[in-house]
Amino acid sequence: MRTEDTYHGKICVITGAASGIGRALALRLSAAGAMLAISDLDKDGLAETVRLLGGANSNSILADYLDVSDGDAIAAYAPHVQATLGAADYVFNVAGLTRVGNFDQTPLSSMEKIMDVNYWSVVRMCKAFLPQVKSTKGGLINIASIFGIIGYSGQTHYCASKFAVRGFSETLAQELADDGVKVSVVCPGGVATNIARNAKVDALPDDVQNRERLNENFDKVAITSAKDAAKIILNGVAKGQLQILVGKDAKRVSLIQRLFPQRYVKILERRRVKN
Repeated sequence: MRTEDTYHGKICVITGAASGIGRALALRLSAAGAMLAISDLDKDGLAETVRLLGGANSNSILADYLDVSDGDAIAAYAPHVQATLGAADYVFNVAGLTRVGNFDQTPLSSMEKIMDVNYWSVVRMCKAFLPQVKSTKGGLINIASIFGIIGYSGQTHYCASKFAVRGFSETLAQELADDGVKVSVVCPGGVATNIARNAKVDALPDDVQNRERLNENFDKVAITSAKDAAKIILNGVAKGQLQILVGKDAKRVSLIQRLFPQRYVKILERRRVKN
């Protein structure tokens, strides 16, 4: 069966759909004939996604402003989607943010904000939509990161949240296997999205003098387009993959971590210096 056939006529929920991977998933799923419930905190970006999808008048698109750090809003959103489109088949938890700074320079409020958006929103979305996905025998797709596989200095907040997403997703997959619900955890490497450029900075790394240099470093590692990332994700979900690595860099880093769990930091640091 073609990947597109997996999603034809299905109801797909996507958070973080105003840009990047979320928007790319929406466009690809729409082209495959899916019905979409898309949401974001960025109203202008979400409106642009709707425009790219063909306009707000389509009865197959539900677009909503949604703050995924608001648990009550998520609890209300799930029945809203079901009442408007029907029971969700696939829920793509894409919304996320990052911050830069070592732990000793980071206020606890920053850690809490990252966990609210990157981790707790995933847990709450899965909880809210689980009855629907059980009824449709669908899937839950959670975006983690390659930084959910390796630790990386200066990304304490982000790594903590993405390790949590990966652990939650891998365990949830075991618990829901008998219910016919598939769970996938996506670990992208460098993807050309706005998440890095929009990162809040608690403290710059020692080897970075200013925000402009930080953005340049982000751009260098963003080797996969959002469009290609969406294709890889949807192919992986269609195949029932638990872990979906996005990008050659993610595959390489994951392999190095598995082969050298004690030494991977030094190995990756040497490779970074050479590049």
